[in-house]
Amino acid sequence: MASRPTAASDGAPDEAKSSSTKTNVKAPQPSKRQRASTKYKHTFAVHSENRTSCLSSDSTEEPPSFSGFRNLMGLVLVVSNLRLMMENFKKYGVLVTLSGSQIRKGDWTWFGILYLLTPCFLFVAFAIEALAAQYAKSKVADKKRNEEREDKQQVEQSKRHAFLTWRVIAFCHGFNATLMLAIATWVVYFQIHNPGLAAFAQLHAVIVWLKVCSYAFTNRDMRHAYVNVDPAEAALPELYKSCPYPNNITLKNLSYFWWAPTLVYQPVYPSTDRIRWDFVARRAVEFFFLSIVIFVACAQYAVPLLQNSLNDFSNLRLVNLLERILKLSTISLVCWLAGFFALFQSFLNLLAELMYFGDREFYSDWWNCCDLRSYWTSWNKPVTHFMKRHIYAPMVGRGVPPALASLITFLFSGLLHELLVGVPTHNILGVAFFGMVFQIPLIYMTDPLSRMKSRTGRLVGNLTFWLTFCFFGQPVAAIAYFFAWQAKYGTDNRPEWPLQGMGRR
Repeated sequence: MASRPTAASDGAPDEAKSSSTKTNVKAPQPSKRQRASTKYKHTFAVHSENRTSCLSSDSTEEPPSFSGFRNLMGLVLVVSNLRLMMENFKKYGVLVTLSGSQIRKGDWTWFGILYLLTPCFLFVAFAIEALAAQYAKSKVADKKRNEEREDKQQVEQSKRHAFLTWRVIAFCHGFNATLMLAIATWVVYFQIHNPGLAAFAQLHAVIVWLKVCSYAFTNRDMRHAYVNVDPAEAALPELYKSCPYPNNITLKNLSYFWWAPTLVYQPVYPSTDRIRWDFVARRAVEFFFLSIVIFVACAQYAVPLLQNSLNDFSNLRLVNLLERILKLSTISLVCWLAGFFALFQSFLNLLAELMYFGDREFYSDWWNCCDLRSYWTSWNKPVTHFMKRHIYAPMVGRGVPPALASLITFLFSGLLHELLVGVPTHNILGVAFFGMVFQIPLIYMTDPLSRMKSRTGRLVGNLTFWLTFCFFGQPVAAIAYFFAWQAKYGTDNRPEWPLQGMGRR
């Protein structure tokens, strides 16, 4: 007789079945209408925390991107200049001619003579340094012999004689550099009438003059380190060990420095391993195109504006003159930006590629500068390196306070600017020099703005730079020198400035 299952065994299968049923059967889902009725569309919290506007100075989030505003400003700049171009063509017609300037034959002759003569002074510096190197070799040999003999009196006498010789060599280097710049300035001021051609000749002369000075200063210190037995004074950069003094005194080494895109002499530079000819081609096309843009902008737009401002300038009609300055600032800014890109990005990179020159930091992001000091140390790195290495640092090393050394360096830069502008235009007005001097108080005024943590201070500093330098500084200087040119030479019987076919209409 079969036994009946117990209660436990009897209920287990039913419980397992019930459990299986619970896990496999889904709960009924609410319909779409039921889901819609459970949402409170008009009651969820929009304002749930403290937040700031993204353009406010007290915003704690990352600053927003201004790429849209940048695109808008670029579009406005293009459209406004197209309108000016249409207005200019309707009023003046085509002023650009392919015949070039009214340049006298004598201008071309003197320009060619000066262009060929100027680099000769660099090779004169090489000859002076070659003689100094031979003397340095003899002094090192004498020093070794005297030390072996322990002749202290002879060693001291040799040091005095070497000191006098170094003074003579320094005088020769200084005379050579000064004579070169004096001859170039005289030829440009008195013999080359056309200001455009004169400006190019003067710029070439100043560049070579800076190279001559750097070559002399650097080799002097390397020569002293070669002769000097004090390791602390004889320490030189590790890079120079591959070409120590006097092995660097060769025509090949000098010729490389002559064409290298730098104003600071080194016996060795960082270099690349090959020439990228596609890179060279792109930079050449950029330079050629931008040169045409600058030529057309000056011929078609800048010159008529300058000529139309002469009457307002002579009669001191300030309101009209301000309107001319603001109108000229647009063309001036276009020419300046195109010139910057053509020189520092296109030409210098092209030259660096051909010369295997590795260090190509010719500029940094000067357009973001919030103070004038940063701008003047970042937009033209070749000149900045020269000023820091050969003017500022030596003065600070000799005990001159850094603030005074900076002031002297800036005044020297102002003299160079006047030399590059006043001499080619045959009017030493001092506008370029005092324009640089005026930057000094602006530098101290904008220095605190760059140290401010808020974006407002940095924005004010950046706008101060753009307004003082681009929208007022350059146009005012252009009008002043153009007015001085016209007052001195006129336009009746002499070549117009600076291009043919741009007279009044």
